[in-house]
Amino acid sequence: MTDEIPSPSEAAKASPPDTSIFEKAFDLGSDEEMGPSDLEALYAATMQDFREGEVVRGTIVDVSPDRVLVDIGYKSEGVIDTHEFPASEELKVGDQFDIYIEAPEDDQGMPVLSKLKADRIKNWAHIQEIYEADGTIEGKIVRRVKGGLKVDIGIDAFMPASQLTWRPTGDLDRYIGQSMELKIIKLTKRRRNVVVSRRKLLEEQRAGEKQRLLDTIEIGKIIPGEVKNITDFGAFIDVGGIDGLLHVTDMSWGRVKHPSQAVSVGEHVEVMVLNFDPQSERISLGLKQTTENPWTFVEKRYPVGTVVRGKVVSMTDYGAFIQLEEGIEGMVHVSEMSWTRRVRHPSEIVGIEEDVDVMILSVSPDEEKIALGVKQTQPNPWMEIESKYPVGSVVKGTVRNIADYGAFVQIEEGIDGLLHVSDLSWTQKVNHPSELLEKGQEIDVKILNIDPAHEKIGVGLKQLDEDPWDKISKSIQINSDVEVEIAKLVSFGAFARLEGGVEGLIHVSEISEDNIEKPEDVLSIGDKVTARVISIDPADRKIGLSIRAYKKNAQAEIIKDYSKSGDDSAVSVRDAVGDSVPASLLGAGGTFTDAANELMASVRGPEETEADAAQQEQEASGADGEPVKQTGEAEVGKAEEPSEAPESEDSDH
Repeated sequence: MTDEIPSPSEAAKASPPDTSIFEKAFDLGSDEEMGPSDLEALYAATMQDFREGEVVRGTIVDVSPDRVLVDIGYKSEGVIDTHEFPASEELKVGDQFDIYIEAPEDDQGMPVLSKLKADRIKNWAHIQEIYEADGTIEGKIVRRVKGGLKVDIGIDAFMPASQLTWRPTGDLDRYIGQSMELKIIKLTKRRRNVVVSRRKLLEEQRAGEKQRLLDTIEIGKIIPGEVKNITDFGAFIDVGGIDGLLHVTDMSWGRVKHPSQAVSVGEHVEVMVLNFDPQSERISLGLKQTTENPWTFVEKRYPVGTVVRGKVVSMTDYGAFIQLEEGIEGMVHVSEMSWTRRVRHPSEIVGIEEDVDVMILSVSPDEEKIALGVKQTQPNPWMEIESKYPVGSVVKGTVRNIADYGAFVQIEEGIDGLLHVSDLSWTQKVNHPSELLEKGQEIDVKILNIDPAHEKIGVGLKQLDEDPWDKISKSIQINSDVEVEIAKLVSFGAFARLEGGVEGLIHVSEISEDNIEKPEDVLSIGDKVTARVISIDPADRKIGLSIRAYKKNAQAEIIKDYSKSGDDSAVSVRDAVGDSVPASLLGAGGTFTDAANELMASVRGPEETEADAAQQEQEASGADGEPVKQTGEAEVGKAEEPSEAPESEDSDH
């Protein structure tokens, strides 16, 4: 290859030039004539000084736009392209340069010369000296190649991408055209291969700066630095051989979402040393600490109760952050945005970058917090609620929302009253408001209470009507019999509706004398029955009813009436008691005696009835077998015995 040019020293060792010609004495003014042989000898001696691969000094004798004529002391001048000369437009006759002889002469007898190759030979020798002395050399990034960059240091050199900086970088193109100081880390003479590094030079410089930094650093000192890298939690600052961490919370007295909002890579900043560990060489830095803390005098600048203007800078689900000045932010909670509206998100009231008026509610310099309010800048409608809606007044509203514990009734825009489930009905047991109400329904409600301080109104629906319990407690007494309608069946009994819609409970044990497992076995919703009132609790609004007690009482009354009559006239029992006794006990045209016997049989059971019948037959026959006439008195005595048992049993309940 033509690029592999031997150095001048190598060329000299291979064939040392003959300098004897320069030691001869010539008298150019002599008249002595030389013969042909003398001229040939002189020419041959001159040619010995010019060999291929030699670097000689040449002088420009002519300059044209595209080539330069150079005299190297040979029998003829050589031609070199002007592009091989730096600043070719400034070339002039008489300028001297080192010239490389590629060949003593060509076909036309002219030497073949090169300025570039002479420069390469000189540069190679210079590069060797720098490499051996572990010095630095300036180079210019020419272009990007595979794995790194091509660098011009007088000859072409290669710089791997990993040797550009001490941190990996993917953007190599931005370095093209830049000149920088480099270290030669590898040199191969045979292949003329040179590898350079900027990273090694930086590391050497960094080591020196690092030691100087360690000797002078102290907490609280402000030092210069350069932003080298940015992460989500902060930025790394090169403060002279050591990278310190500038956390995002130490970048500004205000709110910084991401470090890139405060600093950028390559930016030079002044930072304060917050903490330093000499052993681990870790440094914590602060940017905001280089300026005065605006929270120091915040209480004086923003007294509680004043109204100021700020800008919405960020939002969360629970509120909006308002910037009052650089480094000072306050928060408006969603509950402080409207007197009447139920704000679920701040975006319903304000927008990002919007200027809003806010009132200072509280200031905490130590915690660097300011509580703000938007609604406080407007009149409070709750202060007028009591005069607009006096307690006891009836207003019209719309069911806005239904919850398990009640319904919210909108009285006016932004003003809702709570209708509790317990205030829906006097008589009906309501498990959920949806049993009586539906969303969007218009209803009349009564104002029960108002709490302006907590912005609450209580309303009632049942209060629109008179409390039926007031009538019940006066009209119904214990042991009175009432006609009721079965309204609901439950596992433990049945709820029966009395007059006015009041409901009483018939416990399963009070339905019948028989053992009943399920109330629905003997009762159905809508059945109308007569029951006896066995308990009344006005405080808890409870009434206890008993069908069993009513039947026992009815049986006792029938027996009592029978014992008083003293005869067995043919009077229909149905005509005497009407509907007070179940129809099953009344035969067509039956008498009191028949009814009494059936009642006693149902109360005393089949075995006692058979025993009584046998005893009565024996008494009727007498000792001698003659029938004995029954008197009314004896019959009455017999009838009164079973009547006492139900009464004593009823008293237990």
